[in-house]
Amino acid sequence: MIWRRGAGKNGGRGGCGGGPLARLRHPPGGRDARIMLFAQLLDRTGTGVWGASCVLFFTFVAGLDGRRLGLLLGAAGVAGIAGSPLAGHLAARFPARTLLIGCHLLRLAAVGALLLFTRFEVLLLLVAVTSLGDRAAKMLEMLFATRAAGEQRGTYQALSRSVANAGYALGAGLAAIGLAVGTREAYQVLILGNALSFVLAAALVWRTGEQRAQDADPGKPGEAGEPGRSAAANPWRDRGYLRFVLLDIPLCLDDSILGVGLPLWLIEHTDAPHAVVPAFLIVNTVLVVVLQMTVSARVGQPRQAAGAARLYGLTLLGCCVLLALTPEHGAWAATIALLAAAVLVTAAELLRSVSSWELAVSLAPREARASYLGVAGMSQSIQKSAGPVLLTGAVMVAGPAGWLVLGTAVAGVSVAQRHFALRRLDALPSAEAADTGPAASRAATGGGGARVS
Repeated sequence: MIWRRGAGKNGGRGGCGGGPLARLRHPPGGRDARIMLFAQLLDRTGTGVWGASCVLFFTFVAGLDGRRLGLLLGAAGVAGIAGSPLAGHLAARFPARTLLIGCHLLRLAAVGALLLFTRFEVLLLLVAVTSLGDRAAKMLEMLFATRAAGEQRGTYQALSRSVANAGYALGAGLAAIGLAVGTREAYQVLILGNALSFVLAAALVWRTGEQRAQDADPGKPGEAGEPGRSAAANPWRDRGYLRFVLLDIPLCLDDSILGVGLPLWLIEHTDAPHAVVPAFLIVNTVLVVVLQMTVSARVGQPRQAAGAARLYGLTLLGCCVLLALTPEHGAWAATIALLAAAVLVTAAELLRSVSSWELAVSLAPREARASYLGVAGMSQSIQKSAGPVLLTGAVMVAGPAGWLVLGTAVAGVSVAQRHFALRRLDALPSAEAADTGPAASRAATGGGGARVS
């Protein structure tokens, strides 16, 4: 399994020629894509503000205890699972641009209502609606990218993730100012800041044009469709695609390991100083912003994405082994091991972001992408709900052995994902065309990243 950079400038279909700033000025998709990326930056900045302050808001302002706070956040996670398939279902029938604006306005109303209501039952409904709109918006942004960026969707995804991480970091920094003040009014200002981000994002999306779906001809198979597949393809009846989504759930666990696993392991099982915990997010943010374009340049084809899925599992296994071997005593040794684990889990995240994205698109029939991508988006939502429970209820309880079992299981799933993805691609005539098209030809002559296998 070898990655090498070709001699060409564009890197094939997912090529990322030029630096990130140059790509942001001229992203795949042109003017509309540039506006959408700016909208995402504002949206994620507001989300970063809220994400860094919501727990403290619900605790100190709304007066929730730990049990009710856990129920509140759990309800948000469950509601988020429905957001992606619902958006996909609607996007197959209505303009995606209009739906995305609606998602921003829905979240604006729900977040704004937090300033008026403090009853637990109402808060439960508001956070559920916010989470539903959040996951739906992310799915619609993904659909926008597949339509606007076309064959360069890998490059767009890299830019999108870099912009999103920059927004999260900026939002967390702004939240820190309000949290330092700590008054009720300061929390209200933070909520207003998040609400403002939705207003501005909706206004920017309004300035874009509706991206036309490049549907396949009725008599031809979709990009990853089967011969004779009709335009009414239903992802809920496509066992092969549902298997991909099911296997993709544990291949998103890097998110919970970074946000829950590393901090709790540091606090409960090592002598490392608690001040190291923010460094995990800093390491993650910096590496994603700096390296996402480079990684995406090497995973521009469906088969490369399948190989990256397997590499994800091996990388996460390495992270879990390192956590299992982290010494309980000795602050310096534990700190170094945990920071190294943060680097590995970030590397896994970089691989997951491009492999999951590319396979979700490539394994879906072109004429039914909206509904298929909606179902694919469930994997990350389910992981966000189940991942923390898995880590705190099983892995942490089992200690080092829990990490070893988790890493081995994820590595096994990643091998299975690659196997089934390649088998599905091999069975589809269009997959062969994808590998012999212009992008693949450039890769074969040194114009793009070599195949990951």
